[in-house]
Amino acid sequence: MRAITIRAPGGPEMLQLSQRPAPVPGPKEVLIQVAACGVNRPDILQRKGLYPPPPGASDIPGLEVAGTVAAVGSKVRSWRPGERVCALLTGGGYAEYCLAPVETCLPIPKGLDFVQAAALPETYFTVWSNVFERGRLKAGEKFLVHGGAGGIGTTAIQLAKALRQAEIYTTCGSEAKCRFCEALGARQAINYRQEDFAERVLQATAGEGVNVILDIVGGPYLESNLKSLAPDGRLLILAAQGGAKGQIHLPLVFLKRLTLTGSTLRSRSLKDKAAIARKLQKHVWPLLEQGKVRPIIHATLPLEQAAKAHRILESYAHIGKLVLIP
Repeated sequence: MRAITIRAPGGPEMLQLSQRPAPVPGPKEVLIQVAACGVNRPDILQRKGLYPPPPGASDIPGLEVAGTVAAVGSKVRSWRPGERVCALLTGGGYAEYCLAPVETCLPIPKGLDFVQAAALPETYFTVWSNVFERGRLKAGEKFLVHGGAGGIGTTAIQLAKALRQAEIYTTCGSEAKCRFCEALGARQAINYRQEDFAERVLQATAGEGVNVILDIVGGPYLESNLKSLAPDGRLLILAAQGGAKGQIHLPLVFLKRLTLTGSTLRSRSLKDKAAIARKLQKHVWPLLEQGKVRPIIHATLPLEQAAKAHRILESYAHIGKLVLIP
């Protein structure tokens, strides 16, 4: 099969089209003929040598795919060859075939094509587990999403609106992205290049602040995030795109009774991922089928242009997800 491999840690030019043997499913695995594969920031970190695959995972990048079941392992009873599937992976998605644990395979929501379905697993698993489980976002609460125009941001805005009717604020890097996020459901989108988001949030909430913040920036935003939180607020840190170190003014944490939490998805147990998959199918898949939420696709590119997809993602010029087509 054709696959994208990483020659050595470095820039997008280190991604190369290679030939690899097609994988063979283990007893509880599904072999998927990949029709589309989502591109995510962890792929970039892996390419740079900063996010190695967990033990036993494929060294081929790619954490989410959609396609057709090609074969199943001896203990798989829930899937048959020929069925349409999307899946969360620990790696291996940038290829014509990949393996997925049966526990993280989901049916493609009715009405969605392969490209749309490939943009679901990594982003929706992440948003569900952080915003609704760890962050415990409640009905009508105030919610700040950093990077609202990205894959995580567009998903978080839509799900928070559809499931909790939250009052949503977001930060973006351009006026065009701000307007897009407001059309998607944000009450206010703040251009972080032009304004102090903490001041704007406090002004918009009459000094109270927001209940939950979903952050991908990390260290440089830490102090402003704490200022932006209301009493009993929850800060959910998914990434440190701006830097891994920041300062905390601890009395603010004490006085407001704040909670700070972080997580990664790739290294979580299969049991955890299976539980998230069941909740997504129950609570979110109906919303997708009803058209109440949708994956936002910025562009699709052929598999051999994976390096171009990484360059677009690193430029922050996109809105939504990038998808590769083998």
